[in-house]
Amino acid sequence: MNELKEKLEAWLSRRLGGHAEIESFFSLSGGACQDNYLVDLSVIGPGPDSSHYELVLRMDKGGSLFGSLSRAEEFAVSSAAHSAGVKTPKPMWLETDTSVVGHTFYFMERIKGKADGRAIVKDKSLDIARKSLPQSLAASLAAIHSITPENCPDRGLVEILRRKSKMGKDTFDAVAQLRNEIERLPDAHPAMELTLNWLEKNIPVSDSVVLVHGDFRTGNFMVEPEGLTGIVDWEFAHWGDRHEDIAWLCMRDWRFGKLNKEAGGFADRRVFYDAYSAASGFKTDAKKVRFWEIMGNLRWAAGSAQQTERHMSGKDKGIELASIGRRSCEMEYEMMRLIENAVQT
Repeated sequence: MNELKEKLEAWLSRRLGGHAEIESFFSLSGGACQDNYLVDLSVIGPGPDSSHYELVLRMDKGGSLFGSLSRAEEFAVSSAAHSAGVKTPKPMWLETDTSVVGHTFYFMERIKGKADGRAIVKDKSLDIARKSLPQSLAASLAAIHSITPENCPDRGLVEILRRKSKMGKDTFDAVAQLRNEIERLPDAHPAMELTLNWLEKNIPVSDSVVLVHGDFRTGNFMVEPEGLTGIVDWEFAHWGDRHEDIAWLCMRDWRFGKLNKEAGGFADRRVFYDAYSAASGFKTDAKKVRFWEIMGNLRWAAGSAQQTERHMSGKDKGIELASIGRRSCEMEYEMMRLIENAVQT
């Protein structure tokens, strides 16, 4: 840690043109493909001026998940989102030269609030904030979806996201991509196969292709008692259908025990649909949401099975990876339930 801190101080001093001193440096919970650190930084300039920054450092750590962005790509997406008015931490400084600390990294501003899903849906100190979440989240989601391949000023980002896209160039190929992913699993999964067959027969026509956050859910935004402070974790962003984000928020797994509040455990589904329609000017299509909700459960079921395979194969040993595979059956049950309801209606 001390060696990393010293290397970062030297880099920041060069980048910011002053003497940079990291006053506090703490490791935060990370993910499968990044490490996160809380950083308090002071910079003394060549004159009498000095600046203080409260930051978060995000750094690649060598691993990656299917479809995930690198830190440099994530920096570009969050920069575009911030410029479009999305409530998200401001990206600050990016370094892609891995010789500096061994990995690509970037700093972003630190925002206040809680991100823990259970706290967001149950903490009494957030009772008032929960009432405003449908409108504030819908407004930020509408801003995310206002970014399209046609109006995005970063043409390099357009191509990066096209490669990560779940929307084909001429056809809607999200199911085909997912089928290919599931076929690589070592064991048979009949419920996943059944769901794939249903999805292939019920592919909806998309109204437009927009920037999709890709993991828009409770746990990936931060909340204070006063309300939403920002949306985080852009590593699964891509071009796609706006209903994918709405559906992901409504998945059962992201309600954290508040099953009657189908939108993220904090609101009725219809309340969020109406808030999004008002903010975006696009009427939320419940049938398209249902398609993407079934797709989302299948993606999460496949992802859980992949995590277990990482452990069982010996590629990346870990008890958390080994245990998460049991979650696949929960998502399989939920997608079967959703398909049954769709057939009945």
